[in-house]
Amino acid sequence: MGSSPHLVKRWQLSGTDYEQVRSTRSDTRLSCWTPLNNQSSNLQLFEERMTLVLHWFDLWTDRQRKHLLHSLLTRGTKSQLKYCRDLLMETLPVTQVDLTAVLPRFLSLYVMSFLSPRDLCSAAQVSWHWRMLSEQDCLWASRCITRGWFLPYTPAEKEYGAWKNHYVSCVSTLDWLTPREAAEQYGTLNQQSTLMTEEEERRKERRIRQMIRDKLQEDKRQSMSTRRAWGSYTKPGAARGGSTQTGRPSSGITSSSWPSLSWPPRTVGSPSLCQSLDRGQTMSAAPSRDRVQTCSPSSERLNNASGALSSFTSRPALTHTVPPTHLTHPVLLLLISNRIPAYELLLSGVKAGVIVVLYDHRGTLSALLAQVERAIIGQGAQRLGLLAPGGTEEIHLLHRCILSERTLLNPDQRDFWEKLSGWVAPAEEGGGIDIFSPLAACAPGAALIQTLSSLTGLEVRTPMGLATGSFQNILSEWSDGSVCTGLSNQGPSAPALQFVCERVLQGWCRQAEWMEEALGALRGHLGPQLHRLSLEARGRALGGFQMNVDSNSYTHGWSNFRLKWMTPCNVSFVGLFLWEKMCLEELCVSRDLNEALIEGLTALTRQRETRPLEFLAGFLTRWTNDKEGEESSGDENKRADDFSSAPQSSQIALDWRGAAARELHHSECLYLGRLGAVLKVYQEPLTAALNSNRAILSYNDIRMVLSPVTQILELNRVFQVDLEARLQQWGAEQCVGDVLVKLCSKLRVYTNYLNNYTTAIHTIDKCRETKPPFRAFLKRADRTLSTHMLSLQELLLCPLWRIQEYVTLLQALCLHTHTAHPDHTHLSSALNTLVTFREFTQKLKRNSERDRLIEQTQQMIQGCPNLSEGNRQLIITQDAALLRSPDEQIPDSLRIYEHVSDVGLFLFNDALVLTRRRVHHTPFTLTYQSTHTFLASVALCSLSVREVTHTRYVCHAFVLEGPCRSWVCATERGEEREHFLSVLRPALNAALTVHQ
Repeated sequence: MGSSPHLVKRWQLSGTDYEQVRSTRSDTRLSCWTPLNNQSSNLQLFEERMTLVLHWFDLWTDRQRKHLLHSLLTRGTKSQLKYCRDLLMETLPVTQVDLTAVLPRFLSLYVMSFLSPRDLCSAAQVSWHWRMLSEQDCLWASRCITRGWFLPYTPAEKEYGAWKNHYVSCVSTLDWLTPREAAEQYGTLNQQSTLMTEEEERRKERRIRQMIRDKLQEDKRQSMSTRRAWGSYTKPGAARGGSTQTGRPSSGITSSSWPSLSWPPRTVGSPSLCQSLDRGQTMSAAPSRDRVQTCSPSSERLNNASGALSSFTSRPALTHTVPPTHLTHPVLLLLISNRIPAYELLLSGVKAGVIVVLYDHRGTLSALLAQVERAIIGQGAQRLGLLAPGGTEEIHLLHRCILSERTLLNPDQRDFWEKLSGWVAPAEEGGGIDIFSPLAACAPGAALIQTLSSLTGLEVRTPMGLATGSFQNILSEWSDGSVCTGLSNQGPSAPALQFVCERVLQGWCRQAEWMEEALGALRGHLGPQLHRLSLEARGRALGGFQMNVDSNSYTHGWSNFRLKWMTPCNVSFVGLFLWEKMCLEELCVSRDLNEALIEGLTALTRQRETRPLEFLAGFLTRWTNDKEGEESSGDENKRADDFSSAPQSSQIALDWRGAAARELHHSECLYLGRLGAVLKVYQEPLTAALNSNRAILSYNDIRMVLSPVTQILELNRVFQVDLEARLQQWGAEQCVGDVLVKLCSKLRVYTNYLNNYTTAIHTIDKCRETKPPFRAFLKRADRTLSTHMLSLQELLLCPLWRIQEYVTLLQALCLHTHTAHPDHTHLSSALNTLVTFREFTQKLKRNSERDRLIEQTQQMIQGCPNLSEGNRQLIITQDAALLRSPDEQIPDSLRIYEHVSDVGLFLFNDALVLTRRRVHHTPFTLTYQSTHTFLASVALCSLSVREVTHTRYVCHAFVLEGPCRSWVCATERGEEREHFLSVLRPALNAALTVHQ
């Protein structure tokens, strides 16, 4: 056998290494480095390449990545694409799915059958598919038929929405009556009857209301029982092997299934129609089945899907929707006036199930009633809450409508409360009215509660707080509605907590008190200016009063004043003339005199009198006689009423004395709770941290701030125990004055606390600024439910507030305690002591305010010497212009002044400081800031002032003459000069008296 070079080569390479290489090459496919049989090598190589590809993927842009994903998905098989779909569903689950796209069509229609017509119209605006479903005849035919609205034609085969259009057209053309027309035709609940007494008429009204409520409840229970669960309904035709409907849902309702045309129609005053337009009347089930069974045989040709739908749409009489006006849980209705301070904060804490009506205080009762009617949408309220400005005797419901015992029986208010109480559940079902004003704290308010309860037939509850004031009485105990002086068994502020969350209510009450305090300070600061502006406006209005009348009327009167020439152009001039000549600033005109003058001038304009003064004098004489006659008759009636109510006065006084004593005990418990919160929330954690070597505050700081509170707490706990023991054995002759006298004998504890109060507040501010752990501790502890939504600084103010509450409560106790009562002497002694102590606290407050103003003024004036000397206090500040005359020899009437600079005048009780004032306007705004630089200071004992005569060259000027030099100053308005000089002159006299 011949050999060849190839065979020789194979023989030479027939060793082990050659066979191994040959075996490896036979195990590869399309690549010399991808092993197929070696699983570990293949897996390692796959992981390395995948890591490399992922590294490239991380470096690519978003567009490149999407391109790679698209290429991979287009190359994948069906199973691989399914795997990607499942993976995406797990990673990004679908949270919102269109129910009409997931559920079968008949289930979607079944869900929509529970919607009201208004909701169905809203659903039709979602999409075209929803519109097609919501306008199906099977949803609207039953609603039309139950009301007797029959379609006058047979819809075409491919027509849908015919029954909906018919329903809309029928609703839009309903005949309705205005309240006045309905009252004329059917009468009103409060219509006077000549045959029945007022009490019998009220009983009849209550019976009618109760019958209406029972009918509504019966209709609701019947509607829920007649609608069967899905799948539990067996078609009558199914037992006979056929269907009961045709292929089209709308055509399945034949004429035999319609109610008879002789069915009694609904009137406008029907209770069922007044509930809701989408509430149908339940028909009997048996006649409906009989009518369904008499359908023609052609209606049995139906497939399975349409048969299922036909079984749902073939029962218009049994399909009964529950509109939203019939909720299972009754709602609460809360009326809030926009005159309530910080009402936005209160609205943020309204609980679920409470309908809030925020009404305009300047509106009318009819407008408020219409607003309430729109808000409740026919629902019945369990209770009615009213939060409006008011006190212990009356409520300012609207601007020109005050709710009191005297005005409640007026026709407009009587009608308002009767209609409003018609939407509230009866008292037997827990209905009532909650008024957030302390009417139960005095006899006139209690009488108002009784009258309102008798008028509405509802339970009326109000707070009984006497000393809390400024909406804090909402957190006190409430009356139970049955007895004026009775207490509610649900705990303090329980009725209010039905409407608003406790946390928000406490915060709002405190915020409202702050706003009232700020408004009080603002009234005191701006009181003189506002009084002068009010007098000026009245004078100008009085001058312009006659000017508004047609000028022709003046040709017959006021001949001495020659008013024929008056036109609208010079009305303001005449008003200013009368203002300057009449000098109303110097007159103390009473309200009766104002009223008499206005009526007299009005009558004068209607008469053609040549002697107007005699006519006005005669008119005032007649007006005075009529007024005195009315007052005398009123006094006689009042004396008769007082005589008739005299036997009950003693009992009422005793009852109110007990109410005041209980209020004292209740407020004392609240006071102790706040003081206890200081120890529990602040002192105990700070002391525990100090003992565990994790000190937040030092021992001296804790002792400085919180130790005085411990002493007050111990004192008042003893007082609370003694007071509680007296109340447990309360009677007509029980005394509490000795307990109060015992408390007043230990007021030294309060004196030490108030003297240390300023130092404690400064210590808290300093530690909060310099110690971050203490700042974080205050952030966690302040304004929580444990601290009654108060901060530490506010809790330390509680003893000061409590002194004022003691005075108010003792005044109430003394008022309702007869002078012959054995407790009157002790109560008077304790009241005098507390009044004196209150004056001491007010003096401390004034001194603190004085020091604060002095410090602010010191910081405001640059280069000013030390102002904190002796008992110096700031009286008034005034901005003025500094003037200078070029020649002092010129007479004052011809002297010309030039404006040198702006100055500020700071009047103290012993000196006058003049500063140079510079005004810096803020860009892009109307605001500006003023800076002051010290110019001069003059002692008041060496200062004199004189006014500069008003000339054509200078106005509103005055001269301040000191021992070395003088300053000519001028104010912008004459009123400012008069006010400043009226304050400066008494200060000069007082300084001269002290100096002498």
